[in-house]
Amino acid sequence: MQNETSSPSALLSCGGTICLERTMRLTDTYQRKINYLRLSVTDRCNMRCVYCMPEEGVDKLQHTDILSYEQFLTIARAAVSLGIEKIRVTGGEPLLRKGLVDFLDQLSNLDGLRRLVLTTNGVRLAEMAGDLKSAGVQRLNISLDSLRPERFAQLTRRDLLAEVLAGIDAAEQVGLPYKINMVVMRGLNDDEIFDFAALTQQRDCTVRFIEYMPTLKDDNWRALVVPGEEILQRLVDRLALQPFKRGALAGPAREFTIDGAAGRIGVIAPLSGHFCDNCNRIRITATGQVRTCLFSDCESDLKPLLAEGSLETLTNKLRRLVDQKPAGHHLNACAAGYAAFPMARIGG
Repeated sequence: MQNETSSPSALLSCGGTICLERTMRLTDTYQRKINYLRLSVTDRCNMRCVYCMPEEGVDKLQHTDILSYEQFLTIARAAVSLGIEKIRVTGGEPLLRKGLVDFLDQLSNLDGLRRLVLTTNGVRLAEMAGDLKSAGVQRLNISLDSLRPERFAQLTRRDLLAEVLAGIDAAEQVGLPYKINMVVMRGLNDDEIFDFAALTQQRDCTVRFIEYMPTLKDDNWRALVVPGEEILQRLVDRLALQPFKRGALAGPAREFTIDGAAGRIGVIAPLSGHFCDNCNRIRITATGQVRTCLFSDCESDLKPLLAEGSLETLTNKLRRLVDQKPAGHHLNACAAGYAAFPMARIGG
């Protein structure tokens, strides 16, 4: 894997013109450069977060329904050949799937891949942090919505906060950079915004505040949304913030540093901010379905193409799917404009 850099000039110079050619290959009809792939390797999870999965969970997929690691690697090779530079491995909870570390090691060695990252709830991180770093994972996103044990148990329906915090400590100890993702929900955890922001004053991490998204389509979901601008205003009213310049492969967060802090904070506003104009990603579910937009009901099954074994056919299919990527979601216009789904099935 090529060394990661946030310098635009370095981005264009790595490997001469080859790197530039790769970044220009996969562009949709709205002239968005698609260079980010999310691979959901399992639908299993050891939590039941209120916004992600019903309390009773979801029907488990059969082993034969889920793509093998070899199939995921084939998709990744095809995607990287088209200009994908960043791959995020997600779930469900990816650390639950056996053989994950070896798979990550193979991914990290793909020629042309510049960044390999992983999203986890952190429950198994304490025991796996060192292996993840050795396998080539460059950064973690850790989902954490409360720092208070009783509230954490209510939001996740599991009493596992101590395990998550131990996982965060383990990531720091092995030198694995991480971001903490907090989904802000009015009346449920929005009074903890400053507690999370305070983490960055002592820890060299990024805390990102994310607007609630109605994947399960609760009737009262809009009441839970704290707009990104409101989150930011609350922070500005109490803290001295300075804008932080994002790297070339950074996500949609608006990032800031608190004066004197070791880390930084970010705000992600998929509803009020509607950053679809800059969306650079596609998603592959655990069953091999491609989604070019999280809130689109349109999926395309890659399994038949994987069975054919033609890398050229697969790359051509990915090109066509990117051409069909919609301009954006319509959540603000019509709450009923998509089918409800548990995020564990799509990939968080």
